[in-house]
Amino acid sequence: MKFDELDARMRVFETAHDHCALPGLFLVARLDGRGFTRLTKELMSFEAPFDVGFRDTMVAVVQHLMQCGIECVYGYTQSDEISLLLAPATDAFHRKERKLLSILAGEASGVASLRFQRAVAFDCRISQLPTAALVADYFRWRQEDASRNALNAHCYWSLRGDGAAPEAAHDRLVGMSTAQKHEFLFARGVNFDRLPAWQKRGVGAVWRQVTVEGTDPRTGSTVQAQRRRLTVDLELPMGDDYAAYVAATFAR
Repeated sequence: MKFDELDARMRVFETAHDHCALPGLFLVARLDGRGFTRLTKELMSFEAPFDVGFRDTMVAVVQHLMQCGIECVYGYTQSDEISLLLAPATDAFHRKERKLLSILAGEASGVASLRFQRAVAFDCRISQLPTAALVADYFRWRQEDASRNALNAHCYWSLRGDGAAPEAAHDRLVGMSTAQKHEFLFARGVNFDRLPAWQKRGVGAVWRQVTVEGTDPRTGSTVQAQRRRLTVDLELPMGDDYAAYVAATFAR
């Protein structure tokens, strides 16, 4: 059998189930760290419940993913997860899901491994959203998840700091309402509302036009120019304001 015939015969097994995202749909990729609970609690030394170095590594991964050849208009990270809003009109890899999933997961895993100096991995999934309203709802969902996780984490580690065993600390929080958890922390001198916004709301990365100064090589004079820069937001808004913030990223 000639190579061309063999190639055509075998390649169908790779491509027969290729799925392409439909044009006109918004694509949001979500990546999660594999085994990051063990990474952060057993294999590496991080400050609990939140560590600035870990946060900065996750932000660095977001920044890399937004500049690795798949155009993204917004990146968001909280805990060990990352969400990326791809440019609405993107035709990267002809919108083939297997290519987008494997490349984003691979790029994230590689960068994070270099930063952590140990092998780590991410998985990836894609949501195909038909409306801008659902895009806003998606990111509000992830932000509200961040807030719930932050409240639980501060309560849990406060109990651990008091000497409670892991299971006992977990069991103590079961059934407690949000208000009770706030009161629990407040009684221990922690005002949850005044904690750093990035712990409660996550971190965003957006493209913005910024003014930069340079020198005109012909005249030697100082000139100003507009440049597109990827910027990090540690103070994300909430609720409807956050929905408007997200909408603005793909309206630019």
